[in-house]
Amino acid sequence: MPEFQYIALDRAGKQVTGVVTSRDSTDAASRVRGLGYYPVELTAVGGARAGRPAAPRPTARAKVDTAEANADAGSAKRPTRIQLLLFTREMADLIDAGLPIDRALSVLIEQTDSPAMASMLRAVQGDVRAGQAFSDALRKFPREFPPLYANMIHAGEVAGQLPDVMARLADFQEKEQVRRSQVVAALTYPAVLISVAILAVTFLLTFVIPRLEAVFKDLGAALPAPTRMLLSISAFVTTRWWVIAIAAVVLSTLFRGWLGTVAGRRTFDGMRLAAPLFGPLTRKMVMARFARTLGTLLAGGVPILNSLDISATAVGNTVAAASVAEIRDRVRQGETLSSGMREDSVFVPLVVHMAAVGEETGRLPAMLTRTAETLDFEVDNAMRRLTSLVEPLVVLLMGGFVGFVVLSILLPIFQANTIVK
Repeated sequence: MPEFQYIALDRAGKQVTGVVTSRDSTDAASRVRGLGYYPVELTAVGGARAGRPAAPRPTARAKVDTAEANADAGSAKRPTRIQLLLFTREMADLIDAGLPIDRALSVLIEQTDSPAMASMLRAVQGDVRAGQAFSDALRKFPREFPPLYANMIHAGEVAGQLPDVMARLADFQEKEQVRRSQVVAALTYPAVLISVAILAVTFLLTFVIPRLEAVFKDLGAALPAPTRMLLSISAFVTTRWWVIAIAAVVLSTLFRGWLGTVAGRRTFDGMRLAAPLFGPLTRKMVMARFARTLGTLLAGGVPILNSLDISATAVGNTVAAASVAEIRDRVRQGETLSSGMREDSVFVPLVVHMAAVGEETGRLPAMLTRTAETLDFEVDNAMRRLTSLVEPLVVLLMGGFVGFVVLSILLPIFQANTIVK
């Protein structure tokens, strides 16, 4: 049987080398993992290098298994965010308990009740068994495992701290999920309230007002201006509803197309940041996401330039992303992170000051994470205040419209009584 020389990492992250005898590179990678090491490079003795990192040439059977698993994962429904969060947390616990990655994946595949999750994990497991690095296997699913995730896993592999890094990733996902749930919960009640108001107005215009039109005609007098206006609106909504529907579809399509352009998206994101009432709130949300992403990446051992690159794609705002990219260029030229932030108005003062403190004390990741938590608290309070204003505003608008309807109905009746007298 052929021999393979390996370069691997032990649990402490130290590099070790040795030689194993196996029938092929896939079996060699498995034997190295069986020794308690993580294979980084395999080279056939007297032959060509098998791969880097941990990517020996897979056998034909391994290629078929991986291809089938990838096809199943692509055809199945995507895993949910909660399922990915649980995978990260459980994977961190299993690896920390001493299980090899291959066996940990087998445990999670058996435990999951999601066909989509099981298919994706089988594909990842097939690549790992073929000798690929865990991070490289995850990169094949960029929608489920974005660059932030894959880069942190790679940093954990290189440093020999994969369980700790995956635990940080799980914490990051939990905080993002909490923030997302808070936003949804804050917007649910106003959305329901506005929907009910729209349905009530539509009912009045399409059902109640048309039946009163005959009564107004029987009065035989010229109708007041508010009544004529109400009847015209009701007639248009009742008979020309298709115009409203077409206009809504056309405007929505044009707006989506405009957002799909670089200039349109940048203009819209700039408007979001500069809006009088919601602009400060949006800035804090964007900066909280930036601080949490950058802090998590730096804590996971990802270099700062790579961390800034990934953070720029994670902020969710093209204007802020451009600002982060500009700061990355300044850091590359030797400037500090905080000095670059001070010259850009996108970054809120709290982020700038905490970054400076973190740089001075050598605790930048911790300071950024703490900043994100503070900004999340401020965003949560601000959203509660704003949503508390929605209810009286909707009630006021609805009351004003109902008052207009009642006035339009009563004016002809009062006018008829005056003529009779």
